[in-house]
Amino acid sequence: MDKLNFDQHISRHFNEELEQIKTQLLTMGGLVEAQVTDAVNALLNADSELAQEVITRETTIDEMELQIDEDCTNIIALRQPAASDLRMVRAVTHAVGDLERIGDEAKKIAKMAVQLTEEGSSPRGYVELRHIANSVRKMVNDSLDAFARYDADAAEETFHADKQVDMDYKSAMREMITYMMEDPRSITRVMNVIWALRSLERVGDHAKNICEQVIYLVRGKDIRHSRD
Repeated sequence: MDKLNFDQHISRHFNEELEQIKTQLLTMGGLVEAQVTDAVNALLNADSELAQEVITRETTIDEMELQIDEDCTNIIALRQPAASDLRMVRAVTHAVGDLERIGDEAKKIAKMAVQLTEEGSSPRGYVELRHIANSVRKMVNDSLDAFARYDADAAEETFHADKQVDMDYKSAMREMITYMMEDPRSITRVMNVIWALRSLERVGDHAKNICEQVIYLVRGKDIRHSRD
C-alpha cells in the first residue's frame, strides 16, 4: 500500500486542493457537532428557541455538503487522482454524506424538543438520553479528530465504541417501554424521547461510518462489511 503523501505532488495547487477538501470536511464536522449539542440541550432544557435555531441552521449543513461534493468531483475530473489521493477524495465524499445525515438527526431531535416544549416535558428518559448523547458526541468528535490526524488506530477504537452505544440504547428502550406501561398518560411524551434516542443511536452509526473511511484512507482496507 502506498504511503499518505498528500503534500508531495509536483503541482502545488493539487496539494492545496486536497488540503482544502479536508479542511472543509472538518469545518462542516464542527458545525454538525454543535448541531447535535444544541439539539440535545434544547430538548433537555425545553428551549424551543434554541431548537428552532438548530432546524434553521440545517440549511447551512446541506449547502456545505453540496459544495464539498462539487469540489471533490472537480478534483477527480481535473486531476484524475490515483492511489492514496483517490482514497482521500473518496473518504471525504463518504464522510461528508455521514455528517449531513448527522445534521438531519440533530434536526429531528430539535423537532422533538419543540413538541415536548408544547406538550410538557417527559416524566422519564432524560437521564438515559443525556448519557447516550454524551457518548455519541464523543464518537463524532473522536472520528473527526482521527480523520484530521490520519490516525487509523484511534478510528478503530472509536469504531468499536459504537457497541456500547448500541447496548445503552437497547437498555434505554426497555426502560421507556416500562415507563409507558406504568403510566399510559405519558405515552405521547415518552414516544418523543424514544424518537430522540433513536436519532442519537443513528448519530453513533454515522460516526462509526466516518471511522471506516479513516481506516480505508490510511490502510487501504475497506471494513464496511466487517462489523465485528
